[in-house]
Amino acid sequence: MKTKKNDALRTSVFSVISNILLAIIKFTAGILGNSFALIADAIESTADIFSSTLVAFGLRYSQKPADKNHPYGHGKIEPLITFIVVAFLVTSAVLIIVKGIKNISGPKETPEAWTLIVLALIIIWKEAVYRYVMAKSKKNNSTSLKAEAWHNRSDAITSIAAFIGISIAVIFGEGYESADDWAAIFAGLFIFYNSYRIFRPALGEILDENVHHDLISQIREYSLEVDGVVDTEKCFVRKSGMNYFVDLHAIVDSEITVREGHEIAHKLVDYLKYKIPEIDKVIVHVEPCE
Repeated sequence: MKTKKNDALRTSVFSVISNILLAIIKFTAGILGNSFALIADAIESTADIFSSTLVAFGLRYSQKPADKNHPYGHGKIEPLITFIVVAFLVTSAVLIIVKGIKNISGPKETPEAWTLIVLALIIIWKEAVYRYVMAKSKKNNSTSLKAEAWHNRSDAITSIAAFIGISIAVIFGEGYESADDWAAIFAGLFIFYNSYRIFRPALGEILDENVHHDLISQIREYSLEVDGVVDTEKCFVRKSGMNYFVDLHAIVDSEITVREGHEIAHKLVDYLKYKIPEIDKVIVHVEPCE
């Protein structure tokens, strides 16, 4: 499990470095190329730098072992960090939309055609980073890495919007300069939508929402493979960081002794943690078979 957490941390650091480089490139190209859409894209990347740094901090903090005050570990820091990431996204979206609306009515220069080449390369890179980070989020079962992956996907889509806006302004020339600003506004609206997609799962994790149906089915199936377990009854699963905590009611023969029931429960805990390494703790309540 520690290897998984280190892998997730390395992924978040990679994302930070990527966002720093892209923000510099976008700001430079946007200013020199007269493109507010590209500058708006750079604003999002700047927000991504701070949010990616927070994700790295959250992943590092979540690795702290359980202690007296935190018997279930420190995994809940992940969704909390995700909330802050969403706040960064919403703030950047508001700034982009407000600035874009102001620019539409003002004088505007046509963006330079070479900015399209810069954007095309950025789009390819951000989509590649999205796929890499999303794969790591699934492998490591990390909510904050998933949010980080969607950050990169939203960045790619805002870059596509900027590409379309600049293309219209360059191709059609005078009278179409504002297409660049409309592209920036669209990018801001998309960031709002993406913020919700990131926020909702994190909220469910904080509230211990019952959404782990596939995992519960697995737990029930594996439980029946343990000698002495006749069936299972209630099964509740909650997520904390990259780990799961399980409350399970196991049905056993009503004629066995308390000690035998206790031993079956221990075997069940060990077997479930062996079969599903993401499970951190299992609390088993033994029920008699009627």
